Amino acid sequence: MFGSFMPKEGRFFEHFSDLAEQIVRASRELAELMGSFDDVERRAYNIETIEKNGDKITHAAVELLHTTFITPLDREHIHGLITNMDDILDLMEDVAQSVFLYDVRAVTPEARKLADICVACAGKVKEAVDLLSDMKNARAIMEVCHEVDRLESEADHVMRSAMAKLFRDEPDVRQVIKLRSIYELLEAITDRCEDVANLIEGIVLENS
Repeated sequence: MFGSFMPKEGRFFEHFSDLAEQIVRASRELAELMGSFDDVERRAYNIETIEKNGDKITHAAVELLHTTFITPLDREHIHGLITNMDDILDLMEDVAQSVFLYDVRAVTPEARKLADICVACAGKVKEAVDLLSDMKNARAIMEVCHEVDRLESEADHVMRSAMAKLFRDEPDVRQVIKLRSIYELLEAITDRCEDVANLIEGIVLENS
């Protein structure tokens, strides 16, 4: 009873939204990188910078979690949401660094398609997170999360087709290794976005 009268720390939702914004920014940079290889080093640096901004937000949220008596959501949910979102940024940086370090000069239409799906997933993650502070938005949140699931399934389909085409048509073994790694990282981004969506669905079901 006493706990219900204690103030709840609301800055967690601000941290969620800020981190989601970094994910959107990084996804757009990544899509630009995949679409044009005129300035790979700069774009990779931009994504690294965004990822570092995300780390600062993540650390601030975790520190707040450790110093807050009453939280607006279950502590495990808060920690899982913030760390999974941070993982999305880490994977985006991994893609950019792989393109730079592997000296990739061009990618396939399938890789560009996967990058575009990552942008769409990032936008939906941001949309869901921005609605999370008010459980009156429960239905809208669930619809957004279902859209993330659909996008992840689409990425799986693109990934399978891309791999089949790569092993069937690409004669250069080094190129196969490079592109396979990039495909897998891009698809992993959508997987992690789905993890975030599933976690948000669980939060909604538990709190609405």
